[in-house]
Amino acid sequence: MTYSSYFKQDCRACPRLSEFLGEVRAKYPDYHALPVAPFGDPEARLLVVGLAPGMHGANATGRPFTGDYAGLLLYQALYDFGYSNQLASTNLADGLQLSNCRITNAVKCLPPQNKPTGDEIKQCNPYLTAEIKTLPKHSVILALGNIAHQAVLRAYGLKSSAAKFAHHVSFQLPDGNTLVSSYHCSRYNVQTKRLSMEMLAAVFVTIQNLLAARD
Repeated sequence: MTYSSYFKQDCRACPRLSEFLGEVRAKYPDYHALPVAPFGDPEARLLVVGLAPGMHGANATGRPFTGDYAGLLLYQALYDFGYSNQLASTNLADGLQLSNCRITNAVKCLPPQNKPTGDEIKQCNPYLTAEIKTLPKHSVILALGNIAHQAVLRAYGLKSSAAKFAHHVSFQLPDGNTLVSSYHCSRYNVQTKRLSMEMLAAVFVTIQNLLAARD
């Protein structure tokens, strides 16, 4: 099963999000303004999970972490560690390709003020669950931020207390995959120096070591 077989771009399961996307589409008719599909290698052993599409980023371009500030550090790290063929991710026609990596979000639709409700996170979780099931054995899931971290645990049927969120920590999942968590690469976290490129690079060193150990 590939992610194209379970992802539904016509999903309207969350009334608040569906209504908001309609408003955004009316204001920005050239924007994607639909659920944003995962992007990357269907056979990847690294799955990066973010929070949700950004208004003028993924919601506009239709690709996760593309066209906004949050993607700058992430795509730089992916390029530096050999997962991407180019440094910048600007639009769907930019020629970017990922190798052994796929990017998705805990919530596939743009939420108002970038804040999905608990019910919306739960409603979208089956998509993440299905996506995780496509991963090869001994994969790594990188959760960017606490909401993504909790969404991964939920996808495994685990309680939130099973693994406390913190930056640069690893947790062995029941199926042999490993959850690695990091602060989200948001503008706020970078500007407040909660997360730096060096800190994110250290996380990717851990990821590479985990993947290499299971080759």
